[in-house]
Amino acid sequence: MKGLIALALGGGILAGGALAQDLEAGRKVAGLCRVCHGLQGVAQVPIAPHISGEPVSYITRQLEAFRSGAREHEMMSVVAKGLTDQQIADVAAWYSAHGASASLPAGADPDAAPSLCVNCHGANGIALNEDAPNLANETNIYIATQLKAFRNGQRTHEIMSEIAADLSDEEIRAYADWYAAMKLEVQEPG
Repeated sequence: MKGLIALALGGGILAGGALAQDLEAGRKVAGLCRVCHGLQGVAQVPIAPHISGEPVSYITRQLEAFRSGAREHEMMSVVAKGLTDQQIADVAAWYSAHGASASLPAGADPDAAPSLCVNCHGANGIALNEDAPNLANETNIYIATQLKAFRNGQRTHEIMSEIAADLSDEEIRAYADWYAAMKLEVQEPG
């Protein structure tokens, strides 16, 4: 009930120190994101990821990393530096409220999914844990770029850096093509 009151008042601190999340305020912040990620979280450009349906905690961690400089990107670093904690909480809630589901293309065998990826990202590209992003229907150029960044040390992650370190260009291309072929469905909040 406390959370609902805080939401109705437009934000604030909930018990335990977490920020209340306001979907309408998040939709407004998402206006900054719409050129690349779309207002509903479906990427509009091939070098941006879909963020619809990602967990609040995942989106929050990524935005905080861009804001602090722990993760760098020419556009995201600039945008995130201008966001307050409340704006991050709100926009994370907005994108997370859009459900995401995915299905394999007709005739695809789930057992053919990249074995190094399925435990975290699922065979269909919908992540199985909150620390992993969804990969369903991402462009193969986006996935390949991120895997190469992990392989080359431009991005670091306790699991991904180790997995990507020994991937060949051919494996990266095959993994990227697998997840790019998934059919992504986004559900509106509500």
